[in-house]
Amino acid sequence: MLTREQMAMRVAQELRDGYYVNLGIGIPTLVANYIPAGMDVMLQSENGLLGMGAFPDEDNVDADMINAGKQTVTARTGAAIFDSAQSFAMIRGGHVDLTVLGAFEVDVEGNIASWMIPGKVVKGMGGAMDLVAGAQNIIVVMTHASKRGESKLLPRCTLSLTGVACIRRVLTDLALLEIENGAFVLREYAPGVSIEEIARKTAGRLIVPDDVREMSFPETQP
Repeated sequence: MLTREQMAMRVAQELRDGYYVNLGIGIPTLVANYIPAGMDVMLQSENGLLGMGAFPDEDNVDADMINAGKQTVTARTGAAIFDSAQSFAMIRGGHVDLTVLGAFEVDVEGNIASWMIPGKVVKGMGGAMDLVAGAQNIIVVMTHASKRGESKLLPRCTLSLTGVACIRRVLTDLALLEIENGAFVLREYAPGVSIEEIARKTAGRLIVPDDVREMSFPETQP
């Protein structure tokens, strides 16, 4: 299985020079650590920061400079700070090139459930609903199955939906999949993971094309 860091590395391969990118809380925040050298990417946070820099060390923590997940961050050269209304106008206006966010469930119709599990404390739905509605290029990053071994890639989501028919790509700790015509299409599998294991842990309809390949990483990254 892929580690959290490897999942972030694989997502970083989807970045392009000049992109404006929104990273959700959890594993997606790690993508900032693997932006390819020499590539200019501006990271956007829906609480009002465009141009997030590296996470600060203890000597440079500013408690007022946080991302949407309440983590302290820094601002890179060229960053802009604005109110959340302007930030959401940017998102709703389709000005974010790539959105990376986590999920509890995704189904074969491209529906996503990511904000509430019944019986658990809910901090709020955050900006996820706006992000999945306003972005054209979305990558969901999640574990393939729950801690109990139950698939998170389903025929139909069972939890309250965040967005409807809006997801096209999913990266899990086992595979990279695309959603097409009511099915998960396997594009890449993690090193050391068998296609049989992926099929066993995918509850929704799964298609395995002839050209499916093993996931690769730059040699300079672990």
